[in-house]
Amino acid sequence: MIARIEPGPLAGSIAAISSKSVAHRLIIAAALANGRTRIACSTTCADIDATVRCLTALGARIDRTDEGYDVTPVPKSRERGILAACKGAVLDCGESGSTLRFLLPVAGALGADATLTGSARLGERPLDDLTGELLAGGCALEGLGGFPFSISGRLRPGRFILPGDVSSQYISGLLLAAPLLDGPVEILVRGRIESRPYVALTIEALRAFQVPVAERRLVGTTAEEPQTLFTVGGEGYRTPGEVSVEGDWSNAAFWLCAGALGRKPVTVTGLSLNSAQGDRAIMATLMRFGAKVLRSRGAATVRPDRLVGFTLSARDIPDLVPAVAAVAACAAGTTTITDCARLRIKESDRLATTTETLRALGADIAVQGDSLIINGKPSLTGGTVDAHNDHRIAMTAAVAALRADGPVTIVGAEAVAKSYPAFFDDYRALGGRVVCEGA
Repeated sequence: MIARIEPGPLAGSIAAISSKSVAHRLIIAAALANGRTRIACSTTCADIDATVRCLTALGARIDRTDEGYDVTPVPKSRERGILAACKGAVLDCGESGSTLRFLLPVAGALGADATLTGSARLGERPLDDLTGELLAGGCALEGLGGFPFSISGRLRPGRFILPGDVSSQYISGLLLAAPLLDGPVEILVRGRIESRPYVALTIEALRAFQVPVAERRLVGTTAEEPQTLFTVGGEGYRTPGEVSVEGDWSNAAFWLCAGALGRKPVTVTGLSLNSAQGDRAIMATLMRFGAKVLRSRGAATVRPDRLVGFTLSARDIPDLVPAVAAVAACAAGTTTITDCARLRIKESDRLATTTETLRALGADIAVQGDSLIINGKPSLTGGTVDAHNDHRIAMTAAVAALRADGPVTIVGAEAVAKSYPAFFDDYRALGGRVVCEGA
């Protein structure tokens, strides 16, 4: 699909879509619980659909309702793991890294003897530290290095050791698998935990299903070389009956950035201002640029003002980088975004694709090591960009169009379906002028 955007500001109010990060975790917990769970989740997307598809293959029944999902869990016994009828399941993860990294250890904990597959790009993303712990824990893995590959055997309880600087999804995957094991589980994380707020979301989901998680720093560790120990207790997942998926800060960030770049305020409703989502930091980030940020009950509003660049770390907010870079491209002075190494292993190499996209639209942006250096301009030129099959790159180009002097054309704009299928509909609802061809 090609999206053609005529420059112009966005303004008004839009409801946040459901957080896919929270939805992944709650749907998985519900599918592993001791009874039926109803999940309020107003929207879905390709990544959430991938998790639902894989859990259905493992034996759960997940029905889409007007309110969200009705989940009947995977049939299993503590003694034998997953029932024989569900063994040999094929788990198609599509393009969802969360689905793969969460359900791989879960499949091992269930003894599912499953085959995992997905998109070629997902198959290229790293898994070594996670698969090493699964092998040490009693699972067998065949065909690693791409798709398809298989997992067999059953994961044993005990201590698992992971580095903190690779992917928080490894930690979350083992945390989600832990309640299924026949004994206590410890997860030792060495070094500072990258994207730590996502681990907090996982712990919140576990506690919603009555799985206690303890966290402590080990005695003798330092701020430079911390070690964190997570201990998971309890007797499996226990359904609360009903849970709700909160609004998504990651995708709301694009509209809030549009408020900073435009001429009129933009409001996003349905957001928790106390959320554990790390991308809630978009408000503080836009304030540092100089935008006016207003908070109200369940909503955030951003009003434009003079924007000035500064230096920030992407360590805990990697998914915000493309949208923040679009704001930086039109902020006075220089913005430096550091700690961006993990962007190279996203849906695209986002250090490269963010740079290529904004440069094609007239921005002064360059990669320097693991940092982005952006020298702001009053406006961009417009132009044609390739979304590189990356939802956040497509949405970044659409937001950058607000400050372009000429039209912006996005090739491969259908990538937004990964997290936000209605993105261009909502863009129009806020007054944007976009025509999608080949949808």
